Amino acid sequence: MDERTAVGVTSLALEITGQCQNTCKTHCYAQSGPTGSHGTMTRENWFALLAQASELGVTMVQYIGGEPTLHPYLPQLINRALSLGIRVEVFTNLIHIRPSMWHAFEQDGVTLATSYYSNHAAEHEKITGGRGSYARTKANVAEAIRRGIPLRAGIIHVLEEQNVNGALAELRQLGVTGHIGIDRVRAIGNGNTTGVNIHSPAELCGRCGSDRAAINPDGIVTPCVMSRWMTAGTIRQQSLAEILTGPAWADQMATIPRNAGTCVPDTCTPQEDSCQPSPGQTGCAPDDSACQPGQPACLPKFPV
Repeated sequence: MDERTAVGVTSLALEITGQCQNTCKTHCYAQSGPTGSHGTMTRENWFALLAQASELGVTMVQYIGGEPTLHPYLPQLINRALSLGIRVEVFTNLIHIRPSMWHAFEQDGVTLATSYYSNHAAEHEKITGGRGSYARTKANVAEAIRRGIPLRAGIIHVLEEQNVNGALAELRQLGVTGHIGIDRVRAIGNGNTTGVNIHSPAELCGRCGSDRAAINPDGIVTPCVMSRWMTAGTIRQQSLAEILTGPAWADQMATIPRNAGTCVPDTCTPQEDSCQPSPGQTGCAPDDSACQPGQPACLPKFPV
């Protein structure tokens, strides 16, 4: 059997770092922060993974973190993916973008995604834990639009009093024209306030692993960045194909509750990743109505 057919994965979320300027203590799925690291994956490890992904028919990678722009090799990782015919999305907080990074983002085949929380600085920064993060993110959203870089955004409803509608309106005013998703906090990572590890597949979208996979900074493969406990192997010890066709991957797939029915075009396409940190519509867990056929759900999407 052709490995492309056997694997069936067409998009990868590559979590290249656990470092971030923000702390997002109430919702960050990865528990990233200033003390996070780039893990044990080297540039050559990521390059080798991209080559394997291309051979398996992967058409889109998303660089995520942490904050991927803090990784010293992000521009090279973008260029390597593009050279292999793989489209790239960078999920960034847009706090600090150096000139060389803007040049990398302006290439054909590259898009951006970001999270936004409020049109009030104090509220936004209460959520992110980053002083000055509101003004910097807002300015760089505008700069991305000015440069003509495709950008999408998601809003996570973290605080009861949060001005979600104000954030939505401000993104429109800044020039974001695509769908802006709004979602609740998932009980994963910092979003788990119970004090115990829940590790509940019900917090997932129900499509993890079906056409996507995620790799963390240490090379550990999971169905998506949210399903962090569902490990299937490490690409520093096995090939991506071996992991995605192996028994550990199959065992993890069997534990994920799947959505009822099938998804309709433009809502759950292979080009979207429905397990990202600022997904779209409220209620993306498998037992929530928003994931039923005909309902837009589980954003942000990879661009089509």
